[in-house]
Amino acid sequence: MDAILRVVYDAVAVLLLFGAAVFVHEFGHFWMARRCGLKVEGFSIGFGPKILSWTKDGIEYSWRWIPAGGFVKLPQMVTSEALEGANASSQKIPPASPWSKILVAIAGPFMNVLFGFTIAALIYFVGLPVAINPSVIGHVEPGSDEYKKGLREGDQIVMVDGKMAKSWQEVQEVTALARTNVLAVVTERNGVHATNYLTARVNDVIGLKVLNLEPRDHPIVSLVEKGSPAEKAGLQEKDKFISFGGIPVVGQQHLIELIKKRGGEATQVVVERDKKPVALVVTPRIIDPEKKTGRIGVRLDSDSTVVYRVMKPGPKPWEMVADVWNRTISVFNALIHSKQTGVGAKDLSGPVGILAMLAVYVNTDYRLALYFLVLLNINLAVLNLLPVPVLDGGHVLLAIIEKIRRRPLSARIQEYATTAFAVLLISFMLYVTFFDLRRLPFFKLMFKRDVQVEEVESPGDNPKTSPAPAPSR
Repeated sequence: MDAILRVVYDAVAVLLLFGAAVFVHEFGHFWMARRCGLKVEGFSIGFGPKILSWTKDGIEYSWRWIPAGGFVKLPQMVTSEALEGANASSQKIPPASPWSKILVAIAGPFMNVLFGFTIAALIYFVGLPVAINPSVIGHVEPGSDEYKKGLREGDQIVMVDGKMAKSWQEVQEVTALARTNVLAVVTERNGVHATNYLTARVNDVIGLKVLNLEPRDHPIVSLVEKGSPAEKAGLQEKDKFISFGGIPVVGQQHLIELIKKRGGEATQVVVERDKKPVALVVTPRIIDPEKKTGRIGVRLDSDSTVVYRVMKPGPKPWEMVADVWNRTISVFNALIHSKQTGVGAKDLSGPVGILAMLAVYVNTDYRLALYFLVLLNINLAVLNLLPVPVLDGGHVLLAIIEKIRRRPLSARIQEYATTAFAVLLISFMLYVTFFDLRRLPFFKLMFKRDVQVEEVESPGDNPKTSPAPAPSR
């Protein structure tokens, strides 16, 4: 019963938080349109068929099935019938001035920025959980390029590609967005710093560049395959590997290498289960007869206990918004230089990915969900201001052209352009949604994490706001 209530709570919270971001954006358009004297025919949260609707003062208000945004239907501005449906009004309406169109268009993004600042101010008082995930290196495979360059278990990464990175999340983020795959990595050992140039490779699971280094932690069993050696040995989900063949395990890749070397050999494995050590014997199945490479049939995750430390007061509102802004611009730069970074449209999240991540944060701590809402609002503002027909920036561009020409572009050209870009937008949403669906197992793993939140009063400066959106790989 508690599990059902938790699912209901998460679902309702996600819909309300995402709906709030969409609502304030559309309300900005709605309020400014009324102030400028424009005719308003409809106000909708979502697209597609209506869940519910009602009409008041000639305006149809509706909540629709596809949670990919919303719209305010304004017949005096160019709209897309593909997204908003045909205009209901058949009477002739006087045209809106270019300045009115510009004010109405930018009012939505402005409200998102204002809403983001408001949430950031709230976080300042309630505090922000920050993942405690120091970038300490685990097992370094002897013979690897990293080992030859002197990197060893216990070294801590402090800088990547000229940017400070003292948590694994920051290491992963900087690596993924870098314009090169050869990165200057600064590590620290006993107070002494060393710089090495390391080659990052694309990870098949997340599709982004990562360094050939792993955290020092104990891998967790996230899935046991049926009929596998692991199942026969008695391994269970959430077992934490302590040692394999008498060798302490310090990371996922380390464990994989140990298993490979024991193909066909009965090997003692010690795991932690319910905070107690459990000794088992497993015989890895040989998958390469020539090399006797072994496999036991488990899916691994990083140590599932994620520790967050809540710093009070939280970051100053303008510092948080500035940090979110910088992260947003970094992603745009990575997309623009896709050939160098390897980051493409497939790595972005659509409605499914956004709702999934919001659900993960709601399930973890409401303050992380609020932080993600700041990120979402700033992103909505930036994306909607792109000068593309069907987006707010497109309306601004058309209004500026109208002001310069002293007459609008022909209605047919505007309709064709808007419809064409609406189709492209829908196609893009379907494209990123396809990859979001492929990442659902990853989101599922994040839901299974054990989370520990520690309340701490911050006596001085706050750490950089970077709640870890993905477990270390």
